[in-house]
Amino acid sequence: MKKEIKSEELAGLLEGKTVEESLQALISLFPGKIIFSTSFGFEDQVLTHFIFKNELPIEVITIDTGRIFHETYMVFNETIKKYQKKIKVYFPDREAIEKMVTEKGPFSFYYSKENRLECCRLRKVVPLNRALAGKKCWISGIRADQSDNRGRMNIVEYDEGRKMFKVHPLFYWSFDDVTEFIKKNNIPYNFLHNKGFVSIGCEPCTRAVKPGEDFRAGRWWWEHGREKECGLHIK
Repeated sequence: MKKEIKSEELAGLLEGKTVEESLQALISLFPGKIIFSTSFGFEDQVLTHFIFKNELPIEVITIDTGRIFHETYMVFNETIKKYQKKIKVYFPDREAIEKMVTEKGPFSFYYSKENRLECCRLRKVVPLNRALAGKKCWISGIRADQSDNRGRMNIVEYDEGRKMFKVHPLFYWSFDDVTEFIKKNNIPYNFLHNKGFVSIGCEPCTRAVKPGEDFRAGRWWWEHGREKECGLHIK
């Protein structure tokens, strides 16, 4: 880029643009420095469709924590079959996971929030930081109505810790917008969504959401409070 751009300016450039137009604009602004991380949920599958269908030069990656659902692997496999594109996989550091599980056992995250955040950090945040190294723009599938915390976010943010922009192209989409798009375009999706799993993470830390419950209620359900994140989307 010829000059540094601010979050407000970038948000202004994207205002009123479709998802495809927004992605094209970001590619022009951050050539070779743009990345999209997917966990194969509804929103991520929509963005993957836009990227792969239009053959956009955006690197698509995923984090395999070692504790994800079988159904998540299935949609991963169906996605690469459908689009014939590669999704780069990042794993946690083996020695760090071995040390944690040896010292605290395989379910330490149930015993305290500190333990849970440690597990999330080692299994998710550390490998993600490795994937993001050297990039200038990170695309995510966050929507405003997913949680109170996410509703207070903006469509464009600047991650000071990672020194990069974070853009949420589906920020103003509704849940119905997402599911209708999935159906209309015959996009592979995680069948756990059919069983009440709205937000899908690691198998031991995710349950189905009951009618009337908050979107994030199925994540780390044993913890109190509604603002529950793993650390990936906290600045």
